[in-house]
Parts: sequence; structure tokens; C-alpha cells
Amino acid sequence: MTRADNIRAARVLSGLGLILLCAFVATQRVASQAQKSPPSANGVERANTPNVDGQQIFESRCAGCHGLDGRGGERAPDIATSEKTQRRSDDELSRIIARGVPGTGMPAFASLGSSLKNVVAYLRQLQGKDDSAKFPGDVKKGRELFYGKPRCSECHAVAGSGGFIAPELSGFGGNRSADQIREAIVKPASTNRLGGKMIVKTRDGKEYSGVVRNEDNFSIQLQALDGAFHLFQKSELAGFSRQPDSLMPSDYAATLNHDELNDLVSFLMSAARGAKTDAAKSKKTDDEEEE
Repeated sequence: MTRADNIRAARVLSGLGLILLCAFVATQRVASQAQKSPPSANGVERANTPNVDGQQIFESRCAGCHGLDGRGGERAPDIATSEKTQRRSDDELSRIIARGVPGTGMPAFASLGSSLKNVVAYLRQLQGKDDSAKFPGDVKKGRELFYGKPRCSECHAVAGSGGFIAPELSGFGGNRSADQIREAIVKPASTNRLGGKMIVKTRDGKEYSGVVRNEDNFSIQLQALDGAFHLFQKSELAGFSRQPDSLMPSDYAATLNHDELNDLVSFLMSAARGAKTDAAKSKKTDDEEEE
């Protein structure tokens, strides 16, 4: 074989290697795209929805300061339940996210580009303003459950109807997802000093159980489950103990089936929307009277 033949052979092999390299790179790109967009059950590639995209961005860029639920923390304010933030338009929120807030810890996220609207859409979910969210169950059956079998209304009230020993729930479902509401029902927890359960023992042998309504270094005000208030001086007590468990039953996951939980969740979501509508009507009436 002549030198010219060797040169031609080397060129052919070099070209073949380049083709193989390009094919390998293309294959890797396809595999990478397949990982980013997982196939659905029928094998068709599934694109990310705007809300999923918005949630992913919020959790990676915003939650570190504003919290996963948007209710703020040590480094950033509440943007979920804040009325001021809720009143802002989608365009205003997009501009704030894109430009940041000079003089604060809020940086600019202009690099998000068209994904800004997805972040705002997810924020609206956290604010309870995504009225397109469907109820997971039957609202009417959920209302019957609230005032019936689980005995929720013995402690909680909705729209002024029900008990008073536990928090009023008219707006509870307004800024929480169905999953969050369901979680609160089946896994209750009492983490607050005020509102926590306590057992008090007096020196004459009597014992009182209830919810702490007021407490300082010298006294405790307890509200019993029958609604009666009791004021105790700590120096006159034989002892008192805080209970780690919530007043709320912890066995709803067992006593309520899947459909009943969905019905109860739907009632709380519906009640929150009704409360929001009533508040808007009341504000409109007040504004008209002022004019």
C-alpha cells in the first residue's frame, strides 16, 4: 500500500469516528430528554404542566425564604395569606418577581422569563385563589359529616355554626390544597403553647382538663371542654402538665373511609370559597355606603 493509500484510509477512519461521536452525542441528548419528560402509562411522552413547573420553581427558588406554604419565615414575609399580596394583579406579581425588591433580601428573577407566569399561578394556589380546583368529593355529604358522625362541630365552627373550643374553620380551606386539608384531618398536632391541651391538679385533689387560653409566669386560664373558664394561680396548684397530643381525635384515618375524607375536605374548601365571596360582598357594600 502506497503512502497516498494510507492517507486516504486514515481520512476514512477519522470521518467514521466523527460520525460515531455525533451519533453518541445525539443518543445521550435523547436519553436526557426522556428523563426530563417521563413517559405516561401508555408510552406517550408527557410534558410538564404549567402548575407543576411553577411548583418546582417555587420550591427551589422561593421556599427557602418564603416557606413551602408561602407563609413566610425569618428571612421573608408571608405571601400566601397576606391580603396586600393577594390583592396584587398577576402582572404586578410577575414584575416583582422579575425585578426583585431593592433594599430587601428579595433578588431579581428575570432569568425565569416565560416561567414567571407559572410561578404566579402556583402562588395563587397557595393563596387559595385557584377557583378552578375541583372538589375531591361531595360537598353536601361533607357538611353532613362535619355536623354528624366525626363530631367535628362539637369543637369547630363554620360560618358561626358549631363549637368554640377549637379554631373556627370558615377560611381554613381557602389557602390550602385538598391534600393539605386531608393531612390536617388525619394527622392533627398541637404545637402552640396557647391553645394546647393541659391537665391541672389542685391541692384539694381536683383535676381539670382543657385548653390553655391565657398564661403568664403566675397564672393559667383554662377553658374546659364544656366551655367553662377556670383561672388558677400557679403557686396554689399541686401541679399541671401539658399534653403533647391534640384535642382533635387522631384516628380519623381509620374511622373515616377515603370517600368520607374527600367529602369532608370538599365541604371545608366550599366553606372557604363561600366565606371569601361573603367578604367581597360585604366590602363592596361598605365601599358603596362610603360613597
